[in-house]
Amino acid sequence: MSNGLRPGDPARLGAYEVLDRLGDGGMGSVFLARSPQERLVAVKVVRSEFSHDEEFRGRFRSEVNRARQVPPFCTAEVLDADPDHDPPYLVVEYVEGPSLAQVIRERGPLGAAQVHSIAVGVATALTAIHGAGVIHRDLKPANVLVAPGGIKVIDFGIARAFEVTSQHTRTNQVVGTVSYMAPERFDTTSGHPVGPAADIFAWGAVVAHAATGRNPFGGDSPTATAMRILTQPPDLTGLGGALRELVSRALEKDPAARPTARELLDGLLTAADRGGAARPVQLLGETPTVALLPAAGGGGQGRPPMPPGLSAAGHGGSGRRGWLAGLSAISAVIVLLALAFVFVPKLLNGGSKPDPTGSTAAGSPGPTGSAATASTPTPSSGTPTRSPSAGGDPTQAILAGQRRILLHVVEIDRDLSLPSDGELGTGDGTGKDALFVLEPVGVDYMIKSVNPEIAHRPCLGVKLDAKENKLLVGTDCRPTAATLFAISREAKDDKGRTSYVITNDEYGVVQWSPTRKHIYLEFLGDAPIDTTFSLVDRGAV
Repeated sequence: MSNGLRPGDPARLGAYEVLDRLGDGGMGSVFLARSPQERLVAVKVVRSEFSHDEEFRGRFRSEVNRARQVPPFCTAEVLDADPDHDPPYLVVEYVEGPSLAQVIRERGPLGAAQVHSIAVGVATALTAIHGAGVIHRDLKPANVLVAPGGIKVIDFGIARAFEVTSQHTRTNQVVGTVSYMAPERFDTTSGHPVGPAADIFAWGAVVAHAATGRNPFGGDSPTATAMRILTQPPDLTGLGGALRELVSRALEKDPAARPTARELLDGLLTAADRGGAARPVQLLGETPTVALLPAAGGGGQGRPPMPPGLSAAGHGGSGRRGWLAGLSAISAVIVLLALAFVFVPKLLNGGSKPDPTGSTAAGSPGPTGSAATASTPTPSSGTPTRSPSAGGDPTQAILAGQRRILLHVVEIDRDLSLPSDGELGTGDGTGKDALFVLEPVGVDYMIKSVNPEIAHRPCLGVKLDAKENKLLVGTDCRPTAATLFAISREAKDDKGRTSYVITNDEYGVVQWSPTRKHIYLEFLGDAPIDTTFSLVDRGAV
């Protein structure tokens, strides 16, 4: 939707000529712009108050690079980003089409075939982003575009840079829309980490809204809505058949009881085979895709008037004209894409998921899915499970928690050790206190000592000392903000082994202090990474 430029809006952002304002949201504004190559782009500009927060800039840069790792078949292209600009901005491919919220507002609830298409399209998108270790965190009808080429989910991932920035966590603020937030987003005492299961909950609320025109937990106020999400069952009146069962499972209070995005796809395709949704009989000659777009703003990208002299090549052209018929026809191709996405990797790779660290074997890096390299490691969190590859890949076995390992500190040629007193140190890697195992928790890990002398507090966790320094120590093995770590591939050590960065989303990057001789954590922002780790295989658990 075109909102027109306002006084004070920028005329240019870097090399991009600003043409129109597309929308506003809690995180910033989205503008239609023209690139030096005469291409239409969407530029998301971050709110100015974040400009001087170095921690936010580091998070923003990290999340931009993570967004680039989502498989390209389901992503609108990330073209550019400047975290150092005042204010920071992100440039992505411009996608034409109304949002699902706009469609429902103008036309009311959708028919069964259209709802099924929305459900399949969004589930396919979530399968892709969760597979890349990304969480949307703000899925809602305004972030689902009904584009001429298919359903496109926008505005994912970047919200994380805002939510985990310290100035927000200290005031207990969260990023998102209350009506589509999972219970664990509100109840921080539950012990459930906010992971991909929160997106599954939002998927259920979005599909229910598409079918009924209302939110299944709608209350008179955000507080009342939050209480209903926490304590009441969803109101799914008007939603029937197999889709109702899937939506009901997605809206479970316990994140562990919800299906994964891939399981949603399986269920949706099975429902289609049983005749659970209307089947299109003709394709309209379009090239439908399911795409993710990491842009932001309250109303999505929308569809402003086309600037003179520019075409809408690559965006479909016709906008909302005939979208109901197109959506029915598109659903067939979406189902085919979903089938390929679900089953082809299983046939080729024996059913294994990609290694989130980007390595294909111990000591050898694999494809990262992105030409960009983050200056800070990419944190992650979530709840999908991993399985080791069928080919006996030792790295996959390590990541699946099936191998004992040394955590070798590359820069000092020493290994982490956790003696029975629980104070983490370094040694030569020969003692039993140097052996660890990775315990997958979604796309993150708990790092557990296998020292038989440690009966309590065997997992690594973050401890704040009296001076607020963040130290790595032994602690209880419970998935919390202090015990979950992302492990992302960095480079190679001097022995040719793949080295990794270990990051805690809440407290920062695991670092070695050569002066104090201890392990600590900090957010690096634009600073280089000083400490990396090799995962040295030491046999089966």
